[in-house]
Amino acid sequence: MTARSARSYAARGLHVLGTLAVLFFILFPIAWLAVTALRPARDAFSTSPFFSPTLENFRGIIGGENDLTLALVNSVVVGVATTLIALPMALLAAYGFSRYRFPGHRSMLLAMVATQFIPGVAIALPFLTLFHDLGLLDTRVALVIVNLSLVVPYITWLLKGFVDGLPPEIEEAARMDGCGQVRLLWRVVTPLAAPGIFVCAVFSFLLSWNEFLFPTFLAKENATTLPVGLMTLVRPEGVAWGQMAAAGLTVMLPMLIMSLFVRKHFAQGMTMGAIK
Repeated sequence: MTARSARSYAARGLHVLGTLAVLFFILFPIAWLAVTALRPARDAFSTSPFFSPTLENFRGIIGGENDLTLALVNSVVVGVATTLIALPMALLAAYGFSRYRFPGHRSMLLAMVATQFIPGVAIALPFLTLFHDLGLLDTRVALVIVNLSLVVPYITWLLKGFVDGLPPEIEEAARMDGCGQVRLLWRVVTPLAAPGIFVCAVFSFLLSWNEFLFPTFLAKENATTLPVGLMTLVRPEGVAWGQMAAAGLTVMLPMLIMSLFVRKHFAQGMTMGAIK
């Protein structure tokens, strides 16, 4: 074996070890969370790999003594509503910024992106006062409105990159065939930008699903979401670790399922947005 081949094998070995180390640090907490969620409550602190799996922790948070069903429903409703409303708004705005040049369009786009750098705590109190005056505190409507203010600027910026990558010649050909602007957006732009829309839908739902700060301020009982509901498992007498793990796994599960369905579109959409 030559010195060059020995160095090549050593480099490959280090690459494999590095990859395994990264996978371990990423997957081990998830695996431990799943194991803790399936352990009986009395064995929550046990490190033994042998145990009898049980669903008692899940039954405890779904219809049990620490019922989080309402919080789960609120998270789903708020996330889906935010995504369904944000996507058309962001697509129209992205198309306008991409295809038209009007006075101040660049400044408006930068101002829209700049809103993402404002700390959530700085605008939580104004939102609290506004929704209190409107009688919308502790409602899903308030959470959807707040989430839209966070999501729409972000996915508008993403979608603009996707629309920039679409060839204008296709739209010109559609117009020559008598296609109106609304039909052009629905029949031509939307199918072509579908990978980017999938990506933005995932990000939109993810941002809404994981939002913690604003539901803490704006919701008390009726509109509490699942991330906030996790805090109810922290009691003066201690933390229900098994149920906390089950709830954490429930928070993660929708995103894992969505990633399996849209991973192909996700890679294509991110590549599409990077090409001009």
